[in-house]
Amino acid sequence: MARRRVPPGSQASLREANRVRLVEALKRHGRLTQVELAGSTGLSPATVSNIVKELTASGLLHTSFTSRSGRRATLVSLAGNLGLVAGVHFSSRQLRIAIADATRTVVAQTSLPLPLDHRHDAELDRLSLLLGDMMESLGSSIGDLLGVGLALPAPIDPHTGMVATPDLLRGWAGVDVAESLSARIGRPVHVDSEANLGGLAEAREGAGREAAASVYIRVGHTIGAGIVVGGDLFRGVNGMAGQVGHVTIDENGPICRCSNRGCLEMYAGGPALLSLFPPEAGMQRLGDLLQAAEEGDGSSRRVIADAGRHLGIAAASLCNLFDPELIIVGGDLAQAGEILISPLRHSLERAALAGPGGLPEIVAASFGEWAEARGAIAMALDHVSVGARSLPNTA
Repeated sequence: MARRRVPPGSQASLREANRVRLVEALKRHGRLTQVELAGSTGLSPATVSNIVKELTASGLLHTSFTSRSGRRATLVSLAGNLGLVAGVHFSSRQLRIAIADATRTVVAQTSLPLPLDHRHDAELDRLSLLLGDMMESLGSSIGDLLGVGLALPAPIDPHTGMVATPDLLRGWAGVDVAESLSARIGRPVHVDSEANLGGLAEAREGAGREAAASVYIRVGHTIGAGIVVGGDLFRGVNGMAGQVGHVTIDENGPICRCSNRGCLEMYAGGPALLSLFPPEAGMQRLGDLLQAAEEGDGSSRRVIADAGRHLGIAAASLCNLFDPELIIVGGDLAQAGEILISPLRHSLERAALAGPGGLPEIVAASFGEWAEARGAIAMALDHVSVGARSLPNTA
């Protein structure tokens, strides 16, 4: 049955606007108590309570009980049976796919290695098949997906949907990736950089959830940063914000893939670190380097520590520019833990300007190698019209 249209400014339209505001808050934050919902939406506790009762009865919301500060509280989330979304992460060397319900609970996930310089056409074809297989394993079809979020290892121009700097992701240049994948699977697709989506995941439900402003630095085969202010990503005019991997460390240094000299990636990115070892050392992937460091290999630990020092210099520039409360370190190299983070912290202390509250805290990412896929899930949910499709029709 078609929804009955309500006149703007009426009591009914106000109630509907309040319900939509509450649903949007849950899409953004996942699970919240009724008190937290009142704070997030600006609605009165009584209004929140009434809306929660109404939408729980209609099947749109799910409630449970939790304990906060020693008191019993009602925890509210979207109902898990509203549908499924997919979060996809194409890193430089790995493809990760996670499928989650409306509560962001992951119900299926898989990963597989990728060749260097993978191309969009072959990989999007493969992704389409994998999504279909995963949905079938869940007793559904790809047509049941509400949407797909996609993370790529390069900045994305928000105006065109294309890679903003073609040299940073060859084989994907000049392609509207969202449109290309959507044409294959017939579902809505949304694309952003892996650093942005890793930062979004950490800000929404991870280490940065309580921070007013945070920076997520992703260190792996490539290096990038996602900047989150007031819970929203700061992308810049052309989606280029956070390209910390291309901050100049040495203007006379080696030529980077971006065509500049001496970029941070040439000193702390995966290929640069692996190139420091002779062929017989068997350092083919960052996983080999991390394993050797964990086993106590001095050369491997030194290479990672040196990368941390370089990262700290670039992170100090980010701090001086954006003044974040928190720095979150993610990506493959972050698995080295304090071997990487301790020298990063020391470099930051030497180069960053400290405010009244001191320097930002530096922590490891909560979601490890799956942060970017989780951020892609969050982005997909942001674009799902749950409220418009599912809210009950009341006058």
